[in-house]
Amino acid sequence: MKASFFTLLLCLVVFFHASQTSAADQPNIMVFLVDDMGVMDTSLPFLTDKEGKPKAYPLNKFYRTPSMERLAKQGIRFNQFYAMSVCSPTRVSIMTGQNAARHRTTNWINENQNNAGPNGAQDWNWQGLKKGDVTLPGTLHKKGYRTIHVGKGHFGPWEHDGAEPLNLGFDVNIGGSSFGAPGSYYGEKNYGASTKRRGHAVPHLEKYHGSDTFLTEALTLETKKAVAETVKSGQPFYLYFSHYAVHAPFDSDPRFAAHYKDSGKSKQAQAFATLIEGMDKSLGDMMDQFDELGIAENTLIFFLGDNGSDAPLGDQHAVACAAPLRGKKGAHYEGGMRVPFIAAWGKRNSENVFQQKLPIPAGKIQSQVASVPDLFPTILDFTAIPFPQGHAVDGFPLQTLLSGKKDPSRPEQFLMHYPHGKHRSNYFTTWRDGDWKVIYHTLPEKPTTGGNIQFDGGNYELFNLAEDPFESTNLAKSKPKELQRLMKGLVGSLKEHKALYPIDDSGKALAPQLP
Repeated sequence: MKASFFTLLLCLVVFFHASQTSAADQPNIMVFLVDDMGVMDTSLPFLTDKEGKPKAYPLNKFYRTPSMERLAKQGIRFNQFYAMSVCSPTRVSIMTGQNAARHRTTNWINENQNNAGPNGAQDWNWQGLKKGDVTLPGTLHKKGYRTIHVGKGHFGPWEHDGAEPLNLGFDVNIGGSSFGAPGSYYGEKNYGASTKRRGHAVPHLEKYHGSDTFLTEALTLETKKAVAETVKSGQPFYLYFSHYAVHAPFDSDPRFAAHYKDSGKSKQAQAFATLIEGMDKSLGDMMDQFDELGIAENTLIFFLGDNGSDAPLGDQHAVACAAPLRGKKGAHYEGGMRVPFIAAWGKRNSENVFQQKLPIPAGKIQSQVASVPDLFPTILDFTAIPFPQGHAVDGFPLQTLLSGKKDPSRPEQFLMHYPHGKHRSNYFTTWRDGDWKVIYHTLPEKPTTGGNIQFDGGNYELFNLAEDPFESTNLAKSKPKELQRLMKGLVGSLKEHKALYPIDDSGKALAPQLP
């Protein structure tokens, strides 16, 4: 008995040592997610001219994001990267690798009540993520990663599992809860706890209450402590740094207000710009810390927004908030779902074993279509962690694209399904296939939150994004064959994902109709 006990003990020690060694040999990963930041909310140009060179537009000259510029110089940025048009669907897609049509969290989650909408898909996944669901942090945790959640959660409503990120595979939660917007960005207002919005008070930051520490800075300070502790322990980390910025309320960050006071833009637009710059400082602070801790060469950084811009600059369907792109957060146009995406190592070193495995060129632009479900398979594939058995994954690994090359094996397609209303765009599905994009409006007669918007194509809008990147000319009537082809693709993709549909006033599901 004694011999077999010591044999068992020895096996456990060897197993523990082997697992720790394996974990220590893994790269660190930071997903730096910015709320409501579209592709034009930055001084770093993502759009390109006909030669493929970055082209700056007026909005790029309004914003100040030097840390994004720094990150892009040492890595690659994508100019056709897509997120869902509102936040919770994107966040669940990052966690699961699934398109929103499949995981069925197809709307932002109202933390208090089911917000399917009067004609919305009633059985949508309002409860969000639950204990036991396959998630990226949960999978990484099982393989030795310390998984850290910072900032906005918004994975599920109050009194459900998703309200607490610790239920979803994270070892640490700093500031995450069920709601999608902070009560306040101001420490003087206790981040909402001493306001009428106390139900949205950001948790875990009591030590900063009553101070002049802006929310973005408080989260950064706490994140740096968590990272330093993890590095000291010898574990690799998966850091999901999900800023509440730049979501409303548009509280002006006093550290940067002077930069925009003479811009000629509204007070709200100036405040939005300060939130952008504060978020950017946080990115730079994290990059500096990785360097100071000696882990920058081993740390892979992904920077992205969770949906299109919410800049307070104009109508949701006009060329204004994300100019020259049309639309904004919640809308079916490109401004509603095109987001910045940058991938880079914290510090370049061609002799680093991780960087040899995943070489990312400096200062490159990738123009091939990619989207948020791609992060899940990319990270698992790179860390050589098997996909969880039986879990459907809609994303594709980004390794080839991250190397600056084209990947002909990847379909140039993106599905955005929003079977809900009343919102900036109601009950719609968009389907991109190559240069073409179709938008299907299930109930085009239903008024949006911005008024009763009528679309001249009725149920259909069709655009060629190569020739008309800013969606100015609806080709639904003049290109019937292309419309038919795109709609067949849209219908087929929805069926493949087992999507739910809006309903009519009698409760009957309304599947898309071919023209």
